Amino acid sequence: MRRRAVGRAARGIKPAAGRNILPMRGGDGQSAQSMAILGKRNTLPIIRQAPPGYYLDGGAHGEILLPGRYVPPDAMPGGTIDVFVYRDSEDRLVATTETPLAMVGDFAFLRVVSQTPSIGAFLDWGLEKDLLLPRREYAGGIRTGERALVHVMLDEKSDRIVATARLNRHLNLTPPDYTAGQAVKLIVESETPLGYKAIVNSAHTGFLYRAELSGPLAIGQSLDGFVRTVRSDGKIDLGLDPAGHRRLAPLSAQILAALKTAGGHLPYHDGSSPEEIRAALGMSKKAFKQAIGVLFRERRIVIEPGGIRLVKSG
Repeated sequence: MRRRAVGRAARGIKPAAGRNILPMRGGDGQSAQSMAILGKRNTLPIIRQAPPGYYLDGGAHGEILLPGRYVPPDAMPGGTIDVFVYRDSEDRLVATTETPLAMVGDFAFLRVVSQTPSIGAFLDWGLEKDLLLPRREYAGGIRTGERALVHVMLDEKSDRIVATARLNRHLNLTPPDYTAGQAVKLIVESETPLGYKAIVNSAHTGFLYRAELSGPLAIGQSLDGFVRTVRSDGKIDLGLDPAGHRRLAPLSAQILAALKTAGGHLPYHDGSSPEEIRAALGMSKKAFKQAIGVLFRERRIVIEPGGIRLVKSG
């Protein structure tokens, strides 16, 4: 397992007196207490420089070390710096200017670096110290060298950032307030005979129907998607193309632009494969057929056996 110490020269450093609380000015002019948030990016004041690096004011957390190898050339005491705060292999709070693959509250598809039966698995999340997936947080199916879909969380008992493969515990089960056609971020969670279950905006779960897809999806794949509808029971139907009439105007304009670029003819038609249409135009075959239907009715194209052709003006 990779569990490297960060800034060993900083052992024994204690929070400096009088630096526990940062006076921050809110938008309404009122001062508020603030402190560094573990597992998130923070903009923190630089207090002082020392051999191990720079010490940042973490509010109630005290001073937090930013190791020297992460200090940018223009940083200096008295300024501020944007950092990610986590714990090193000795459980000390440290900062880094690097950005992990996932932060607290995110779902992510991470590679399993190693496993220790009594402890759990260690995941590569883009930082020097690997992310622990405790043994109690997964039932099985975790293999070294493969990837696992996990949720990153802050363990309340240990105050450490850990991962969990028990995803349902961290999804919002209340009916969402999404609207039809709303753009959302998706992570493919699992496959069923009808399609794919997906995590929506790191909060809810929805479904992509296989019949509306141009091809297979991969577990853990991140996608831009759209809400088709939110059912009365709170379940969300999803698509990879925007739904409704609002989507057809931009898709029709996209096809017209592609026709003009191609000299007025495109070799895509009802017999073209969904993969071919998706690769060329970035839309599903269903969306393509609906959009060219609009263009045909508007007499802007003609549909031929070998494709579609732009109608010459005049």
